[in-house]
Amino acid sequence: MSSYTSSAFVDRRQVLLLLSVVIAVPTSFGDSLSGKDLLTALRTGGYVILMRHASSPRDPPDVTVANADNKQLERQLDEAGRVSARNMGEALRHLEIPIGEVLSSPTYRALETIKLAQIGPPITYPQLGDSGQSMMADKTGARGAWLKAKSAESPAPGRNTLIVTHFPNIMEAYPQDIAGLADGEAMILHPDGRGGTQVITRVKIEEWSHLEGAR
Repeated sequence: MSSYTSSAFVDRRQVLLLLSVVIAVPTSFGDSLSGKDLLTALRTGGYVILMRHASSPRDPPDVTVANADNKQLERQLDEAGRVSARNMGEALRHLEIPIGEVLSSPTYRALETIKLAQIGPPITYPQLGDSGQSMMADKTGARGAWLKAKSAESPAPGRNTLIVTHFPNIMEAYPQDIAGLADGEAMILHPDGRGGTQVITRVKIEEWSHLEGAR
C-alpha cells in the first residue's frame, strides 16, 4: 500500500470516528434520557413535566357546539385533544409515574386537558395563562422569567410536578429548546437545586403510552 493510500485510509478512519462521536452527543439536551432510563427516572420523581395543553382549534367554539361547562366560550379541546389527554392520564397511572403538584393556566383548554387526564386537582396561576389574548407573547419577559423560576422548584420527594400552559409561555422561558413543540408535547426538566433546570428530553403526548415498552 502506498504512503498516500495509507494516509488517506487513516484520515478516513479518523473522520468516521469523529462523526460517530458527534452523532452520539445529544445536540439539544444535556444528560438526555429515553426509554427505560427515562421511565425509571420519572418513577423515582424529582422532575418537572412542562407541557403544552392538548390539541385545540385556534378559534373559540360556537355556542351550539361548546361544552356545557364552557360558559365563557373559550377555546376548548378538539376530538384529538380529548383522546390524547385521556390516553396520557391513563399511561401515567399505568406506568406508575407519580405526580405531585399540578400547576395550570386558568384557560379552559388547559384545565380541560388536566380534567380529562384525571390528574389534579390543579392550582391555577395567571402567569401560566394567555392574558386573555390567545397566542400573544409577553414582550416584557416577566411571564417567561416567572415560569423558568417556577419550573426550577424541586418537586416533593418521590413526586414529579406537572405544569400545563401554552406555547408562548414555554417559548419565553426556554427559547433554545422550543422548536417544533407540538400540542400536548412536554419538556422533561430536572431542577438542579440551585435555581436552575436542565432540559432532559421531550415527550409528545401520544408517546406516553409507548413508554410501556420500556417497563
